[in-house]
Amino acid sequence: MKLALLILSTLLSLADSEKLVPPDLPDNPLNTRLTPWPADTLDLTVIPFKIVHETYRETDGKRNWEIFMMNADGSNPVNLTNTPDVDEMYPHVSPDGTKICFIVDEGRGRNRVRHVYIMNIDGSDRVHVAAHAREPCWCFDNKSIAYLTDEYQRFSTREYATDALMYYYLENRWTRPHVNTDLHHLYAICWSPDGRWFLSAVSGGMGYSDAIIAFEAFGQKVFDLAEWGVKGCRPDFSAEGTQMVWGETDWNLKIADVNTAGAEPQVTNIREILRCSRRYKVYHVDLSPDQKWIALTYGPSRGGQQVGGMAEDWNICVGDLNGKWVQITTNGLHNKEPDWVPIPTPAARRLPDD
Repeated sequence: MKLALLILSTLLSLADSEKLVPPDLPDNPLNTRLTPWPADTLDLTVIPFKIVHETYRETDGKRNWEIFMMNADGSNPVNLTNTPDVDEMYPHVSPDGTKICFIVDEGRGRNRVRHVYIMNIDGSDRVHVAAHAREPCWCFDNKSIAYLTDEYQRFSTREYATDALMYYYLENRWTRPHVNTDLHHLYAICWSPDGRWFLSAVSGGMGYSDAIIAFEAFGQKVFDLAEWGVKGCRPDFSAEGTQMVWGETDWNLKIADVNTAGAEPQVTNIREILRCSRRYKVYHVDLSPDQKWIALTYGPSRGGQQVGGMAEDWNICVGDLNGKWVQITTNGLHNKEPDWVPIPTPAARRLPDD
């Protein structure tokens, strides 16, 4: 019995080790730790971009989802929404850094409805876009967004419970559907900076089990990026459209070069940029506007990565592209869905040593 307990204790110690590699992943190509590095490992004060994210916390005595903005090192967090009676989530900042599109869950129980909204970057001037809608993203021209409609009228937090893609034009506030009416069960859509393509995850729809696809923004063509070795979920374009990032599994993130200029998107130079222990998850990766940093969500595996999913002890992290990453929130208040604010602000820099 003592021998069995000793063996069990040893196995548990190994499971907690930073060097534990998930058994269904190859050897760690980064040869780096599988938990966040100490906070002082990276000087994040030099990053001139802010980050927005969703978080579940108390507002005026009620716990609800709010959208916060903070510096890249986690300092100066500001609540942009402050609405205790509704839940705001899934913030995405316009390319010019002036507006945010996001979702709002209103109502309770069977009467709960998910909506798409737009507001200014400071939280002012909220505009309702659509009801029974979700997961919006911006066009490169800052004048329109795309969003997905709900598959059912009954409320669902399932990320792939979507039926169609719609366009919304801010100036005259009118909508129109995508020409491809076969689009469904998409989630995590993003629009290429050249305006020609979307990237998206798809689950149980369009003939796919789980895949990352590219489809024409104004046409019928659809491509499974598994042809290029891209598998997983939640893809995102870089600000220049020359790179993409995504989660290959719950435990590792990848980056690649992407070319959207031809008749079919091409993906090359795939490499891993981060992985974590199987006791945790890494999700919602977003590449900084200068393509030097990543923001991501990290937390215990029990947490729900879907929009509206409770994720206690999840935090926002920032990392470089060489496997070093640190937590910038530490409160564990269901912090998820980080998105970079693309307009630089004056960055605080360390003074040289005397």
